[in-house]
Amino acid sequence: MKTINRFLLVILVSLLFISCNDDEGYSLNDVWRSIATIENPDDESFFFFTLDNGKRMWTVATSNPQYKPKDGQRIIADYTILSDGPVDGSYQHDVKLISAYKILTKGIFDITPETQDSIGNDPIKAEDIWIGNDYLNIMFVYRGQNKAHFINLVNDDEKQYDDEKIHLEFRHHANDDVPTYNLRGIVSFDLKSLQKDGIESLPLVIHVNDPDESDEKIYELNYTFNESSDTEKSFSLGEELKGENL
Repeated sequence: MKTINRFLLVILVSLLFISCNDDEGYSLNDVWRSIATIENPDDESFFFFTLDNGKRMWTVATSNPQYKPKDGQRIIADYTILSDGPVDGSYQHDVKLISAYKILTKGIFDITPETQDSIGNDPIKAEDIWIGNDYLNIMFVYRGQNKAHFINLVNDDEKQYDDEKIHLEFRHHANDDVPTYNLRGIVSFDLKSLQKDGIESLPLVIHVNDPDESDEKIYELNYTFNESSDTEKSFSLGEELKGENL
């Protein structure tokens, strides 16, 4: 399992997530900040990334030519638009990627009785939750101090529901950390494994062990396959997030 680096969750500066949903009249001095998904199957230094509003960008330059992000990695991208893309519309803009902060990116975990303890179910709060570009995105906060925590989106076939919805659990393993500080982060879960032939969307129910609720908190969302989103979000970055930068 991947871990959440504690230092990535220390909040020092709040920054606005800007979706590039109206970039006509852009200037070379403009710096955009967006959540995006990397397209880099050949592990190259130049690659595409796709914003959650569906716009596709080609990196003709980066601040670090050695930067080769993993295909499918979710990032918070800072970039400048250099020019329009080709007339065939295969992508929208040539850009220079200034910074890329890695977002924890995972799939859905199919839990078993043997893995219940390792996944855990410690309290965690989902401060915001939304779907964009086939990813369930959650901005979260939990209590901790100095240990690595584990975050997962869990499918538990042992639990049966009769509402014909897909029930998933947002799970947190605190690793016996001392609950000293509020620590925040953002995670993206790939939902494409839920897609089925013959239908275009699925109703989702996300269960969260919220520390402020007497019972689990429920979030209901509709997952429309391959749908882009123009949702704008505010999010925060910690100083030590620089360690995850390009």
